[in-house]
Amino acid sequence: MKCIRLTAFCLLLLLAEASAQTFTRNTIISANDLSFLEGMTRDVMEASRIYPGQFISKDIGSNHTGGTLIRPGGRNAYPSFWIRDYAMSLETGMVSNEEQLHMLLLTASTQCDQSWITNGGSLVPAGAIADHIRIDDSKPIYFPGTYSYEGQGTPEWGMLSPYCDQFYFVHMAYYYVKHTGDLNILLKEVNGTRLFDRLKTAFHTPPSNTNNHIVYATDAIRGVDFGFRDVITITGNLCLTSILKYRAANELAELLQLAGRKKEADVYQQIAASIKKVLPDLFMDDRGMLLASTGKSKQPDVWGTALAVYFGILDGEYLKKASTVLANAYKAGTLSYRGNIRHILTMDDFNETTAWDVSLAAKNKYQNGAYWGTPTGWVCYAIYQTDPHSATALFNEFIEDLKTNDYRKGGGFGAPYECFNKSGYTQNPIYLTTVACPLVALRKMMK
Repeated sequence: MKCIRLTAFCLLLLLAEASAQTFTRNTIISANDLSFLEGMTRDVMEASRIYPGQFISKDIGSNHTGGTLIRPGGRNAYPSFWIRDYAMSLETGMVSNEEQLHMLLLTASTQCDQSWITNGGSLVPAGAIADHIRIDDSKPIYFPGTYSYEGQGTPEWGMLSPYCDQFYFVHMAYYYVKHTGDLNILLKEVNGTRLFDRLKTAFHTPPSNTNNHIVYATDAIRGVDFGFRDVITITGNLCLTSILKYRAANELAELLQLAGRKKEADVYQQIAASIKKVLPDLFMDDRGMLLASTGKSKQPDVWGTALAVYFGILDGEYLKKASTVLANAYKAGTLSYRGNIRHILTMDDFNETTAWDVSLAAKNKYQNGAYWGTPTGWVCYAIYQTDPHSATALFNEFIEDLKTNDYRKGGGFGAPYECFNKSGYTQNPIYLTTVACPLVALRKMMK
C-alpha cells in the first residue's frame, strides 16, 4: 500500500510539473496582450500595403506593378517594395495568397539575368535579387541607399549587391508553396526561366567557401551581409548570412523532395548540414556569443546569436551557452531598452565613438547602437531555452512599450518604430518587422 501511495504521489508531481511547464509556455504574455500584438501587426501590415494604382508621392509615383505591394512600414518610410522586410513578415499569415504570388513573381522577374557593372563601379552578379523594387516602373534597385536605377551601386554599399535577399527569395517561394500546395508554380517560366531554376541560381549567387559553404566577403569585394545593417562594413566569413543560407538550403531541399527530385534535395541537405557543423566553432566566442564575421566588424553579434538558436543551428552545449549569455546580458542591462534590442551588447562596443568597427552611422543611431524591435522575438526565444522568466519579462517590456507609444493614439505617437535610443532619437514610425517578427517568434514559443 505504501508503494502504491508513493507511486501515485510521484505521478501527481510529474503531472503538476508538466502542467506548470504548459502554463509557462502559454502565458509568456496574457491573452489580451497577444490580441493586442496581433491587432497592431494586422494594422501595421495594412498601413504598409500599396494597392494597385495607389499614389504615394510626386517623387515615387503610383503602384503600376499590377498588384498589391507591402513596403517596410507606413507613412513615409521606405516607399518601395523591399524583399527582405516583406519575406520576414510572411509567417504572420496576414498576406493573402494572391498578394504573395504577385510579389513572388515580381521579385523573380527582376532577378539579374546578366552580370553588369553600375555607374558607380559596383557589380550586379547574374542571379542577384533586388534589394528593393520601384513601384512606378518595377525597376530593380540592387543596392541600398537610393531609389535611382542609374545611380545605384557605389562602394560604400559594397562592390557586390547584398547577400541576404537571395535567401529571402527562396523563403518567399517556400512559404507560398507550403501554404497553397501549388507545386506547379515552381515550373512557371519567368522571362524564359523556370522559377525553380531561378531559386537555385539565387541560392548560389553570394560568394561562399567551397569547402564548407560559409558565405564570405573580402575588403576589395564585399556585399552587405544583411540589410538590417547595410551601413556597417563586415568582411571575412559571415555568420548571419550563413544562418540565412542554412534555412534556405533546408527549404530548397524540402521543395525538391516534394517535387520528387531526391538526389537534388540531398545536395542542399548536405549544404545545410555542413553549415550547421562548422558555424559554431568558426564564430562562437568563449562566452557563447557568435561573432558577426572573421574580418572587419568581428564583434559579438546579438542578432546572429539569437537567430542561430531560433533556426535550430545551435543545439546541445552551444545552445545552452548562447542562451545563457543572452539571458545574463538582459539581466545586466547591456542587451535591451524598453524591450528592444541592440545589434551589439553595450559592453562589446568597438570603442567609445562607435559600436561597430566600421559604420556610416553615428554611435547609438540607426544600426550602430540604437535599439530595434525586429529581433526581440528571436532573442526571447533564445533566452527562453534556459531562462523562461527573463524571456517573459523581456517580451512584456516590449509589449508595454508598444502600448505606451502606439501610433494609433495619433499625434506624436509612432510605435512600432524601426529603432530608437535612450536620448529620444527615433527612426521611422509604423515599422512592420518590429511587430511581425516578434509575433511570429511568440507563436513559436507558445506551441
